[in-house]
Amino acid sequence: MRKTFLLLLIIYIGFSSIALCQNLQLIVTGIDSLETAKIDSIGYTKMHRDFSSIEKELDTLYRTINTLGYIESHKGSISKVNDSLFSATMELNKRFNFIKVYYDESLVTKAILNQVSENVTEEAFILDFSNIENALEFINLKISEKGLPFAELKLDNIIKTSDSSLEANLAIANTAESRTIDKIIVRGYDKFPKSYLKHYLKIKTSDVLNLTEIKNKTQQLNELPFANQLKEPEILFSKDSTILYLYIEKNKSNAFDGFLGFGTNENTNKLEFNGYLDLQLVNNLNLGESFTLKYKSDENDLRTFDVKLFLPYLFQTPIGIEGELNIFRKDSSFTTSYQRLKSYYQINPKNRIALGLKAIQSSDLLNQENSDPLIQDYKTTFYNVRYEFILRQNQSRLFRNNALIDVELGTGRRKLESSSTNQFEYSLEALKIFNLNKRNSIFVRLKNISLFSDDYLENELVRFGGINSIRGFNENSLNATFYALLNTEYRYLLSSNFYLHSIIDVAYFENDIINQKEKLYSLGFGFGILTNAGLLKFNYANGKSENQNFKLSNSQIHISLSAIF
Repeated sequence: MRKTFLLLLIIYIGFSSIALCQNLQLIVTGIDSLETAKIDSIGYTKMHRDFSSIEKELDTLYRTINTLGYIESHKGSISKVNDSLFSATMELNKRFNFIKVYYDESLVTKAILNQVSENVTEEAFILDFSNIENALEFINLKISEKGLPFAELKLDNIIKTSDSSLEANLAIANTAESRTIDKIIVRGYDKFPKSYLKHYLKIKTSDVLNLTEIKNKTQQLNELPFANQLKEPEILFSKDSTILYLYIEKNKSNAFDGFLGFGTNENTNKLEFNGYLDLQLVNNLNLGESFTLKYKSDENDLRTFDVKLFLPYLFQTPIGIEGELNIFRKDSSFTTSYQRLKSYYQINPKNRIALGLKAIQSSDLLNQENSDPLIQDYKTTFYNVRYEFILRQNQSRLFRNNALIDVELGTGRRKLESSSTNQFEYSLEALKIFNLNKRNSIFVRLKNISLFSDDYLENELVRFGGINSIRGFNENSLNATFYALLNTEYRYLLSSNFYLHSIIDVAYFENDIINQKEKLYSLGFGFGILTNAGLLKFNYANGKSENQNFKLSNSQIHISLSAIF
């Protein structure tokens, strides 16, 4: 019983002391009621846990008062009124509102001063007293960006010019030696391609040291699919060198994408299958290169083979090249192949332009007696210009690209055995994800392709339809000289690796060979789930033309798996 009583007594005393420590009160007064009112309007914390907290609060209040222009103020000592009340006196005196600062334009430019003051002359600038600290910090930052990281600013020869203003000289120390980057060391990803430092980040040795600019540039690493920044860069200073440390992590960026599609044949009412393969190998040689292999086979006996190789910053220059080979075959009717060579220039991490050459050759596989007059052997050479914009959102594991604009224009000449025709082509693809909140988003994609010519052949038409264009239609089942497509999805994120979405697709296309103009519609739903194997997508869509009704027999189911490794 005695032990229980002692324990309760100890607990009571402990909690009582804590309660007492939390109820110390500080009262600060001026030399008169007017100054006391000003101090109260500035504000300070009155309730404290201990005496040390009271002392710190009084020091903080004194610094704040000085910052506001009461530089002739005096801080009195703390007096104990009773066990829980302490008082202090603060004499404010006169308040100074402005300070005129004389400067040397060889050390700080007028352009910098215009960003902190609205009144700048060739000799001096005027600051509100409350803005002095922020202004000096900003000026010091701008000076350090010129390769002077150890520059120090202070106000010298401060004199009173009136009851409310002061004058001073701006003094800058440690400006004798400008620093440049002598060496760059990458930590975390030692084999990070050095050409990306020079041409992508635009950071190289001998650059004037500007830490603010370096931090902004290294954030662009997160725009790369194969690397990201682990933490902000650091600088090691020694007596005769400056070393920049970048902390970079290599990402898994290889991708495999494939799908299995099946639907009902309208003529035979039998279930038919089709398939698709997309393999992307990125940065396996630590050069930032990419290799893409695509193969597609569908129920209409159409075969597509496409291989592409991109090499960035060739020979340590800002120029990259891309080569491509594409072969398309339609049953035993014809085969069309093209070779493409492009030269890219990366303007910045989000924008690049390209000039290219595309050579097309198509062959009629039918014998001459039964040959379709709209299918002929031909050769075409196009000269293209291209612009790309990509905005990534690498924080999302499900949706990597937030925005995309890809525009390409080309002019060329098609040659037949007996004639030649000038042609013009263009393509546009744009997409955007509108993130409404953490769970809801809207996906919009626009695609437009057109070929302009005096006459057309069937084996040069654009082919579309399927999971990568308008869903609810067979792969490459639609032929056009012009088509415009709008894909939309409303996406709802159930978890970080699972989402549901709607499908509303609209398309318009023209086929000038048969004078066909038609609108297409597609409705459906789908989901995506991130598994250990990759991103699994399921789409169910029902498509129809303008003059048809929706029929279940026209539905298409697409299943795809995209794996990152």
